[in-house]
Amino acid sequence: MHPLHILAYLGGGAFLMNAAPHLISGAMGRRFPSPFAKPRGRGQSSALVNMLWGFANLVVAYVLLCKVGGFDLDNLMHAAPFALGILVMGLFHALHFGGLNEGRGPDLA
Repeated sequence: MHPLHILAYLGGGAFLMNAAPHLISGAMGRRFPSPFAKPRGRGQSSALVNMLWGFANLVVAYVLLCKVGGFDLDNLMHAAPFALGILVMGLFHALHFGGLNEGRGPDLA
């Protein structure tokens, strides 16, 4: 497998994981931090902005997973970097937004 395919699957997992909180917040009509808020990534964006940002992340995940290298979830060499991308982005969300939701900065300690 080409090394760029591994990076695409890793990125696909990360973008798919990033799409989830934005799409869910948007669909629930709730504000949530996005890169378009002030301060960037900490301020609250509208539900509409989150829905659009989540959808954009979903499109990027689709392209990286379905249009690069023939992704096959049954193939461990494909599934492992995909799962790692989900894990890394999920851990980032837990640390970053956990701190924001508790009224302080990112939980890096």
